[in-house]
Amino acid sequence: MTDIRARALAGETLLGAFLDLNSPLSAEICGRGGYDWLIIDLEHGAATEADLLPLLLAVGVTPAAALVRPQSGERLRIGRALDLGAAGVMVPRLDTAAQVREAVGYLRYPPAGTRGVALRTRGAGMGSRGHGQVGEVNELTLGIIQIESATAVAEVDHIAAIDGVDVLFVGPTDLSHSLGVPGRFDDPVYLAALDTVLAACARHGKSPGILLYDTAVVARHVELGFRFIGLGSDGSFVASGVRAMLTAAGRG
Repeated sequence: MTDIRARALAGETLLGAFLDLNSPLSAEICGRGGYDWLIIDLEHGAATEADLLPLLLAVGVTPAAALVRPQSGERLRIGRALDLGAAGVMVPRLDTAAQVREAVGYLRYPPAGTRGVALRTRGAGMGSRGHGQVGEVNELTLGIIQIESATAVAEVDHIAAIDGVDVLFVGPTDLSHSLGVPGRFDDPVYLAALDTVLAACARHGKSPGILLYDTAVVARHVELGFRFIGLGSDGSFVASGVRAMLTAAGRG
């Protein structure tokens, strides 16, 4: 595992991308490109849990931290990602502090949480750690909670206060739709929600994150205070590359 959790909690600006093509080669290319972290997207991407190990191995040969967004925050979905070697998990579609508290418990071995203890898994070191060392894994595991709804924004201060919530990660599209301003990322209602998330992170020492596809707005979001920033996905890189090449050839 990497020190990605310590870096996030120290307030370092960390840049990453989502992997949605289910391609180990694409994952390795992105990792070698210089990203700090990559998230294998099982919620909206092409991969399933059965595809997870080759993707984790592909990211693992690069300097980037291999993270996973499971289909949901269920115990087995989070546990499988961690057992296969994810350095952290991004949990989607949680609205309340109670839901977050339960999901975060699945990230940690007892007594800090309720993750099932299986020491021969890849995530536990393939048998290299004894029972007294599982706490080391707890300290390395990054917990990312998505803020994607108006309800989550209303609860965000309580969510940020939960131990084990390391990053609060805004999903701009879902959040803007939930707020009634779909895709209007300059709307005062949406911007006020961002301010609420940033303030909660500052109060509780957590890293604020967001996914951005428009390179023109990256600097503005860094200035606002976002530190765990997703810059596109491998699928978007292919699409933009195709458009750029065809435009250059006069077909755009």
